[in-house]
Amino acid sequence: MVAEIPKVHMWHSEHLRLAVTAAGVALWAWNVDSDAFTMDERGFELWGLPWRETVTFEQLSAHIHPADRDRVRSAFAATRAVLGRYETDFRIMIGEEVRWISARGQGEDVGIVGRTMFGIFLDVTGRKQAEEGSELLAGEMSHRVKNILTIAAGLTAITSRSAHNTQEMARELTERLHALGRAHDLVRPLPNGQGNAALLGDLLSVLLAPYDDMGAFKGRIRVAVERMGVGEAAATGLALVVHELATNSMKYGALSVPTGTLDVSSTAEGENVVLKWLERGGPPVEAPDGAEGFGSKLVRRSVSGQLGGSIDYEWSEGGLIVTLRMNRGRLSS
Repeated sequence: MVAEIPKVHMWHSEHLRLAVTAAGVALWAWNVDSDAFTMDERGFELWGLPWRETVTFEQLSAHIHPADRDRVRSAFAATRAVLGRYETDFRIMIGEEVRWISARGQGEDVGIVGRTMFGIFLDVTGRKQAEEGSELLAGEMSHRVKNILTIAAGLTAITSRSAHNTQEMARELTERLHALGRAHDLVRPLPNGQGNAALLGDLLSVLLAPYDDMGAFKGRIRVAVERMGVGEAAATGLALVVHELATNSMKYGALSVPTGTLDVSSTAEGENVVLKWLERGGPPVEAPDGAEGFGSKLVRRSVSGQLGGSIDYEWSEGGLIVTLRMNRGRLSS
């Protein structure tokens, strides 16, 4: 014989209390005539108030975020004209802490008992923060896509004027876009609205890593710079500059021979960060004759426009020396 499963015909008040506590729900009652609120202990804890028999709506309103206060007052005043269930989300201030509260109940006097309506408060801070994070990420992605499309269009126009044939144009454009991609891979949103940043040393190392593998030994490229953040806009400009310098070094400078070396270091100079690009062990180099090429124009435009600085070349007997001055504020933005 199969044992009969006992049926539960009613919930005990203790069971209900445990269920409400487990759900993190705060119970409230609102007298529509006196405007007095009665809440359980969880409700007072949620609002950051010491427990008392009743609390007025005005006392609660003092804790509502100023930007939400009028909206919440209007919402509660309108609840009696709302048919069926309603839900209102708003922020409250507990000292410096901001919490999101969801007030839920039934309107149009549904469920009213002795001029008192009943409902719940629920802490929805976690959900709201997740929603805000998703919105922030969506905006960030949209912003980045627009920037990348603008940059890609500009690079395409510049490369088309400097390339001698379609194959060369495709190769140069692809390399420049890959350099941008490697730079943007490092740029990540920082917590608490601090923006986006990558470490300068990490950024340079990633951009130059492909060229380090093309020599007779690994480690011929050395990066020794100060620890500081590089913002998204500056990372784009710096990636283009480093790519052009490395490409030229692969064609004519130290990186064109298996044993050539490259040192990249930095020093502080007032409000500027001075980056030194030092090539050694390559073939003799000479200053280019004739008009400045499109690659050089792109570099100077990036340095002055995005990095707020200047770039100087020294064609020494030992190899090319490039001095790149960048405004510290612009570099981190």
